[in-house]
Amino acid sequence: MKLKRLPLLALLLILPAVLKADAIEKIAELFKQGNAQEIARFFAPSVDVSLMDNAAIYSKAQAAIILDKFFKENKPHAVKMLHRISSNPNYNFGVLVLSTDKGKFRVAYTLKEVGKNMELIELRIESEKT
Repeated sequence: MKLKRLPLLALLLILPAVLKADAIEKIAELFKQGNAQEIARFFAPSVDVSLMDNAAIYSKAQAAIILDKFFKENKPHAVKMLHRISSNPNYNFGVLVLSTDKGKFRVAYTLKEVGKNMELIELRIESEKT
């Protein structure tokens, strides 16, 4: 009788990890769309942003403006997920290649669990080296 409930218990234990890992995929899809405002919803109050050769810590609003400017200058066409780490329940990491009208870029981002939400704490965008 107890074995019938085992799959339900397993699902309840795995579900939080799956929902957190979905943030990696969701952000990748938002990069493909070039949607800076939706990506900004994931930003922590301060975000470590490295865009090409400029690196600094910005407020959530400043980081959103920088990302929006990047998307206006580089219209996204496609995204390819290269790497993802979601084994740590407190930190997730994703690396993707963003194809734009002006070339390819390597995008790396780190998410940290704050409360029950995953917040983007670090974003790095650099030219893809071929």
